[in-house]
Amino acid sequence: AIVVPVLFRHSLRDGEEDTVENLDHIFNVQPMKLTSPSTDAEVAVALRVLEGCCLLHRQSTLLAHQHKAIPVLMNILATRGVLEQGACLDALIALMLESTANQMDFESYNGIEEVTGLIRDKQVDENLRMRCGEFLLLLIGHVDGREMTPMATIHDDIRRLLGERSASLIWAASQFGSTLDPEERMTALHIQARRVLESLDLFGV
Repeated sequence: AIVVPVLFRHSLRDGEEDTVENLDHIFNVQPMKLTSPSTDAEVAVALRVLEGCCLLHRQSTLLAHQHKAIPVLMNILATRGVLEQGACLDALIALMLESTANQMDFESYNGIEEVTGLIRDKQVDENLRMRCGEFLLLLIGHVDGREMTPMATIHDDIRRLLGERSASLIWAASQFGSTLDPEERMTALHIQARRVLESLDLFGV
């Protein structure tokens, strides 16, 4: 249970905490604790650890919500590099799987708009666009596949943002692999995400 709070206090903390407000510490005999911004690799590893904690331990998902995980991760998705963005998408799925609160936060922070904006942008790294396709498939097929979901408008949102053809493909493709073993499911996920990307590039919105 201690892992998640530590992640948000260190590797996933707000960058503003790295600033020094004054120079008094220079003239003080008391040493001042200095911290530096987390590197890309450190943030990516922290996101992988967060993902694993949430998948294995439900309490971690609740702790992550208490540390405002969704807004922190949405900021990473919007501002960091491809390495962190890919890890961020996986962590978001893990956060939302069993958490209505995190799903509501994702909707409140316009998460669908952020992800669809990346997948629509042909200037974005091709692999990251593929990861966004996989994210949407998992979101529809596994996170949103429950009654009374807080993301009640997600189907309409995807249709509005990606167009009817691509939205229909995502909904149909998201039902893949329920009888496949894990490795086959991953292969099927990659194939379906590629189809989503090709559909977007062919038909646009």
